[in-house]
Amino acid sequence: MRLSKRPWPLVFFLILSCARASLAADRVTILYDAFGESQQLTKDWGFSALIEHNGKTILFDSGNNAEIFEKNAKALAVDLTKLDLVIISHRHTDHTSGLKYLLKVNPRVPIYVPANGADGFGDGEIPEAFYRPETDLPAKMRYYSGAPPAHARSGKRYEAGNFVLVDKQTEILPGVFLLFTVSRIPGTLELPELTLAIKTREGLLLVDGCSHAGIEEILKAASAVDPRVHIVFGGLHLVRSSPEDIDALVARLQNTWHVAKIAPGHCTGEPAFLRLQKAFAGNYVYAGLSSRITVE
Repeated sequence: MRLSKRPWPLVFFLILSCARASLAADRVTILYDAFGESQQLTKDWGFSALIEHNGKTILFDSGNNAEIFEKNAKALAVDLTKLDLVIISHRHTDHTSGLKYLLKVNPRVPIYVPANGADGFGDGEIPEAFYRPETDLPAKMRYYSGAPPAHARSGKRYEAGNFVLVDKQTEILPGVFLLFTVSRIPGTLELPELTLAIKTREGLLLVDGCSHAGIEEILKAASAVDPRVHIVFGGLHLVRSSPEDIDALVARLQNTWHVAKIAPGHCTGEPAFLRLQKAFAGNYVYAGLSSRITVE
């Protein structure tokens, strides 16, 4: 029997190339924030980031103003028509307003949003029990004259849009997860929020919107995916926190949660920027507007 010759060097090259591709570094680009060095982009309160991972392009949040979001995306040569998916962390307008532009140029892209009837993203059903009927009231004082519809729907913020409602930890791509948290903090009670968690060789790459539930609640949820946290991007919502509370949290991030690197933005606040930079030193990653950060 004659064995055919195989081009083994070529085979090894292809295997090596595939291995390198599967281990390709992720990249995070900050499209929207209120601080940064770029003179071509417009600073504004809000947040948006573009994440490139394993050949997929993910938009996380869309900023506070649709025109600014459009301008910044074009200045960074980001083609929003080529997105694979979009994640909206929570319903606040400084994270959602850019959808007005996005839906014009890419109306069919899947948009993952936290499930909640008040979000206005999807077809949330209002249960009949919500109305708490009181039969002793006359019909003119009762909702729907005492006969509410069995399947009433909540209103939509956007008529267009391929919205996917998420109410639990969900793997949306291989090794790419959405963490679902709900705030228990006064001022944002019951506000649901999604955090992006991507598995890397060194641990999780996390992208937050505002951390309304608290960054430690998010880290607790993340530990179900991987207890190792390589880097955290986004807002930590410490803008109004006291220096003492910030210092205590920074210590826990390092000593309890063992966060390796931090790349804070948006609502983290200048006092927290300062303290995080001092504490993390070389593991503090500047992530201002227009920053393109490679995560090995």
